Amino acid sequence: MRNRFLASLVALAFAISPAYSLEGGETQLAKVHKHIHNISTSELQSWLKENPEGLLIDVRTSHEINTLGGTIKTHQNRMIPRGWLEFRMTQHAPDENTPIVVYCGQNLRSPLAAKTLMDMGYKNVHNYEDGVLKWKEANLPLQIADQEPDSFLYRKPQKVVDGVWSAIGQTAPPLYENSGHNNNLTFIETSEGAIVVNASANYLLAQSFHEEMKQLSSQPVKYVILENGQTHAAMGAQYWKEQGAEIIAHVDAADEIKQNAHRLSEQTFKRYRDKAMGSKVVHPDTTFEDKMVLELGGQKIELLHFGPAHSPGDISVWLPAKSLVIAGDMAFHQRLLAVFEETDTAGWIRSWESFAALDAKHVIPGHGEPTTMAEITKYTHDYLVYLRSEVKKLLEDGAGLAEAYDIDQSAYRHLDTFNQLARKNAGRVFVQMEFE
Repeated sequence: MRNRFLASLVALAFAISPAYSLEGGETQLAKVHKHIHNISTSELQSWLKENPEGLLIDVRTSHEINTLGGTIKTHQNRMIPRGWLEFRMTQHAPDENTPIVVYCGQNLRSPLAAKTLMDMGYKNVHNYEDGVLKWKEANLPLQIADQEPDSFLYRKPQKVVDGVWSAIGQTAPPLYENSGHNNNLTFIETSEGAIVVNASANYLLAQSFHEEMKQLSSQPVKYVILENGQTHAAMGAQYWKEQGAEIIAHVDAADEIKQNAHRLSEQTFKRYRDKAMGSKVVHPDTTFEDKMVLELGGQKIELLHFGPAHSPGDISVWLPAKSLVIAGDMAFHQRLLAVFEETDTAGWIRSWESFAALDAKHVIPGHGEPTTMAEITKYTHDYLVYLRSEVKKLLEDGAGLAEAYDIDQSAYRHLDTFNQLARKNAGRVFVQMEFE
């Protein structure tokens, strides 16, 4: 009797309860489209030009971005999956009036993301309704995690001048996704052998580079030159040793490798995990101080140390007959240069005078596409001069480190790695100049 009574109560409760129905994604989209503002591809292009300090938010997952052709290439772009918007947006946009555009692949998640941001209190939010797939179809700029998915290389070698090829790395931090190929790996072919500039970031990346070299040249690798002692220049050296190559570096770079051997190895395996297999710290066979000249196959190749710069032992490789310099980390132009604790910015400016005196017609920088002396001067020498002059003003006015972080570097915001490095650079230059 009691059970029948309870069953009757449950039935009565359902009978008098209001009817609810689940809402699917299409219903939700129809609702949010009544509240959000959509923009087209042409409107987004205009928005990017008119809002240099705005934020363009890709709400897809990193896996989608890496496997489906990349993300929109612009300094305004940020990658924040939709599920993390509420937790991460205020870090990127603490001002409620920040201009924001959100997008995804096919305009399914970004409208919902736009409404979420509006609900959070952001007042200037737009949705890119065409989606990144339409952007890609229009052949507009994309930042791609890996242009050669079947190779450890981010990109395969391209011819720069006769006898010189360079595999241009991604102008981004070293990542598992790019296998550490975020700097340029270059080789010079002569009739008596080849010279490689940069051993690469790990063994398997060096092997991949060599495999591509063999498609372009049958010459054995005689020498491998390390532009400095950083992981991206040195940690692939074990592979080249196995090929019988002689490893060459500046004495300061060799000292850095010796002193930091444990850290270099630990960093490599932590960053690249299974891709680091076979990588070992290898000490250079030959070192030099100011200049070393290689004569190979009738070609003269000069290894030059101009003085303190980006890191200890930075060198450039000069081919006078081709008016080409493989600048290494002496020169930057498509990504913002990094100021490390060991970077001597005053010394870098002084060293630049001798470097510029080469008057090279062709420049292969440490990162980014081959370019001209005028271009790298603008984004290396001139940037350093500007940053130091702004810090000097702060020091003369008695300002502190906090003010240094706010130095206006907007003229360089279009460069890759700007968001990661600009404030750090200003802070480190300030600390250095306090004691100069």
